[in-house]
Amino acid sequence: MKRIAQFFKVSESEYQKSGGQNYAELSLPRRATAGSAGYDFFAPIEIRLEQGQTAKIPTGIRVKITEGWVLKVYPRSSLGFKYRLRLDNTVGIIDSDYYYADNEGHIFIKITNCGDKTLIIEKGNAFAQGVFVEYGITVDDDARSLRTGGFGSTDKK
Repeated sequence: MKRIAQFFKVSESEYQKSGGQNYAELSLPRRATAGSAGYDFFAPIEIRLEQGQTAKIPTGIRVKITEGWVLKVYPRSSLGFKYRLRLDNTVGIIDSDYYYADNEGHIFIKITNCGDKTLIIEKGNAFAQGVFVEYGITVDDDARSLRTGGFGSTDKK
């Protein structure tokens, strides 16, 4: 396997600025088995969502990714199946240059319970997973600008 990325915590001040709690207890994403494609993201607090409720989770995590790769974030498949848990942006895309953003590349995961029963994710339980994927660019690509901001910053002029 090619090793193309490494997870880190954001600084404690960045995490607290986003409303994060229990910095010392944050767990870096990891695979559950040698055959797992996804790196599990763990709930930094208990998450309770009634039907239709949404939560924006500051994970306290950032990732340094080799250029030419992207991290795609999805809900854990079991939570999607049992509770119809959805990411509000359908699939989270973490670009390699996001690591250098003004917010330290802090990964937030916004979820909605689209199901018909209350969802409770215990603190420390996996609730999302990230999969690294290689990507290509077109032969006439001429992107040269550098990222400074976070969410939605790449379409700002």
